[in-house]
Amino acid sequence: MRTPRGRLFVIGALALAALAALFCSRPRTAAARPAAIAEPGDPQLIDLTGYKELLAKNRGKAVMVTFWATWSEPSRTEYPMMVAFSKEYGPEGLAVIGVSLDEDSDMPLVRKFLTTFHPDFPNYRQRPGIDPDAFYQGVNPEWRGTMPQTDFYARDGHLARYFIGDKPKDAFVQAIRLILAVPLTENHSGGDAVSGD
Repeated sequence: MRTPRGRLFVIGALALAALAALFCSRPRTAAARPAAIAEPGDPQLIDLTGYKELLAKNRGKAVMVTFWATWSEPSRTEYPMMVAFSKEYGPEGLAVIGVSLDEDSDMPLVRKFLTTFHPDFPNYRQRPGIDPDAFYQGVNPEWRGTMPQTDFYARDGHLARYFIGDKPKDAFVQAIRLILAVPLTENHSGGDAVSGD
């Protein structure tokens, strides 16, 4: 015969097992995951609409946008060159913008990356939870997410050239000089952007 204490133990164990089963069987949604806690200086989150607004705000300038991620070795190698280009060509009218494709969980690495390289240009981060393929296609129909990705916009706002993957310094200098040379008043004929070599 069981004692009252034994019955209570069995009932308590069954209740805990039922609660555990209920908790573990609930589907986890994106809303249930905790978001990264933003710190001062973290890149502002951006989606495709925000990206297009950012380009519109910079109309009249030659713009180089570098898409990077801390997990991409070519991005880590290339990023210091972007910082140098910003310093060298900024006085001539080049605006450099960085967009990180890192996840929330990578934020400690993103902070360290930006502290290490001290960019003098704004950096943003792709908003978590958006469709990345739609973002890539909206930025450049030829882009499928290969990193790094760099887009060069002429002063009139059209995508004049782009690089998918890492490229040598001379290719960047040529593309930068190209977009700096096109005056704002020149009408763009609507031709396609050129992939750089």
